[in-house]
Amino acid sequence: MERTDTDVDSFLAGLEGQRGDEMRALDRIIREELAGLERVLWEGPMWGGTEQRIVGYGGVTQPRPRGASVEWFLVGLALQQKHLSVYVNAADGGEYLVKRRAAELGRVKVGSAALTFGSLADLDEAAFRALLRGARELVPDAR
Repeated sequence: MERTDTDVDSFLAGLEGQRGDEMRALDRIIREELAGLERVLWEGPMWGGTEQRIVGYGGVTQPRPRGASVEWFLVGLALQQKHLSVYVNAADGGEYLVKRRAAELGRVKVGSAALTFGSLADLDEAAFRALLRGARELVPDAR
């Protein structure tokens, strides 16, 4: 995936229906909790090979176990075919924060650094906001 110069507001405005409304609502929440951090649209194939468009919040440099470090985002928001995804690239004690707080977040599925849910109503907003604040605290050098 690569950072693009695509205007994030234009991208979000082009999303239609309830899913578009939910993406804009999630964007608002994330911007409130991560105020001052960059907001960039990332596009291209994800590691699994699928084409993605992810709104990334907060630039970070992530070390890799093998190879050079990569530029990435602290939090990412994506609309998938059947669900919404939020990626949180912050770890505490070697465990991704999303996994550590999974039980608090509502009716969501949790992967390594990702949480997915069918609708905004499935996500506990207060716990999600706390997750975002925790991520920012764990990665204070995000820009």
